[in-house]
Amino acid sequence: MKYIISSLALVLFISCSKELTFEEQSFEKTTTVDCTKNCPKIEIKIPVAQNADIISDSINKTVFNTVKSIVDFGERPNKSTNYEELANFFIQAYEKLKKDFPQDHFGWEGKIDGKIKYSSESILNIEINHYTFTGGAHGYAGLRSLIFDPKTGKRIENKKLFKNWEIFKVFAETKFRDKYKIPRDQPINSTGLFFEDDVFQVAQNIFFTNEGIVLHYNPYEIAAYVDGSRDLLIKYEEANDYLITK
Repeated sequence: MKYIISSLALVLFISCSKELTFEEQSFEKTTTVDCTKNCPKIEIKIPVAQNADIISDSINKTVFNTVKSIVDFGERPNKSTNYEELANFFIQAYEKLKKDFPQDHFGWEGKIDGKIKYSSESILNIEINHYTFTGGAHGYAGLRSLIFDPKTGKRIENKKLFKNWEIFKVFAETKFRDKYKIPRDQPINSTGLFFEDDVFQVAQNIFFTNEGIVLHYNPYEIAAYVDGSRDLLIKYEEANDYLITK
């Protein structure tokens, strides 16, 4: 197991005596079972909150549980409590499958790359870029957005970011239709999308950037895998009318 720590420049001031800092930690695990090159492996790189005690603990727990949900699969219970155990779990699952089916070839891979996407006095946005392949026609890649209040370490739900969620939803649909050329007098799925019940929904993953907020739809969420992801940037000049803070 490779374990690497490097300091990040980001420092969020919480009070005169406390500051929230982040340390980049990396974990890598590769199987040694019946493999000499391009062996199944998992790499995890994640920003870990430091110094701010309860705040750090809250952020780290949420980030870890999110990564765990990405790596977790199958019927075998995942009791991992840290990233090292999580990497071991992934490789052990592969090795068990290889033992049960020694004649088959499996090209497992896992890659988790977390980073601070955006930070301000009111918003801390962590992005988790992930890819996993455990057999089949292709792997699964996606982005997860975790938004926190840096003063408390608590996660902020998407609806809590906006003054009025339903009004913002109507506005976002208008912008989405304009970008993807969906006629306003036609159902949202009229051009081949897969919104549930043919009703527009705001993306589960909302990212803050220097330009504005991005609504990110991962592959499979509203379109076929081959069509990839969908993004909608709403610049702050327009988003500010709806956001509580940024």
